[in-house]
Amino acid sequence: MEKIEAIDRIAFELGPITVYWYGLIIGTGLFLGWLLATRESKKLGLDKDIFADLLLWAIPVSILSARVYYVVFEWEHYVADPSEIFAIWEGGIAIHGALIGAVLTAIVFAKKRGVSFWKLADIAAPSLILGQAIGRWGNFMNQEAHGGEVTRWYLEDLFLPEFIINQMYIEGAYYHPTFLYESLWNITGFVILIMIRKLPLKRGEVFLSYIIWYSIGRFFVEGLRTDSLMLTESLRIAQVLSISLIIGAAILIFLRRKFGKAGHGYADGIN
Repeated sequence: MEKIEAIDRIAFELGPITVYWYGLIIGTGLFLGWLLATRESKKLGLDKDIFADLLLWAIPVSILSARVYYVVFEWEHYVADPSEIFAIWEGGIAIHGALIGAVLTAIVFAKKRGVSFWKLADIAAPSLILGQAIGRWGNFMNQEAHGGEVTRWYLEDLFLPEFIINQMYIEGAYYHPTFLYESLWNITGFVILIMIRKLPLKRGEVFLSYIIWYSIGRFFVEGLRTDSLMLTESLRIAQVLSISLIIGAAILIFLRRKFGKAGHGYADGIN
């Protein structure tokens, strides 16, 4: 049988500096998301640098919270070798942890800048899901976050390019490319969020729609994965959280409309 070699996780090296594809891809997603949010914020009358200022705080907080979230639920692994906690280039960050950090940072930032958090969140929603769609390819390069075992014929029947099929060959077996399923779901969500901004939505509803859309996809994709963080022996944390977020976001949309807390439209004012 012909030997199948995985794509090298290292993008390039500059002397003592090693640049991994994982970090490069995540950085690309962040950069494109920032460009998109900056363009939209200028169009809506916000300071053109507001998202650059926000990201100065949100990026380090999100990376830290994403890593802490992952380590907490995988503590049995890291307690054996605590030095691995800092090896973030090896993978092992949780998007839900990153979102928690980003939202908390944005709430504090918006209050200090005198801007509506919901307005910032609405503008950022398409950027967030685009960044997540791109970021999943970092998991692809690391051969992680995959699903259960499948056959090569199964992958070929999905009409996947050869490089994806080969990268899904891990330690003698082929696996579900769940990174791809989620990435495609998120790209679809990105298009939908861009389109619904033109509808007469209330402030906050683009962001809450993002929460609902992403969580639906994550719930089903998570069910295929083999590396899920577990709440109990049978409950996957991401699935429990996804269901909670779907219900919570839907209730928020209903209550904010019912009690007049979402009086402003998407493009109205900054406060």
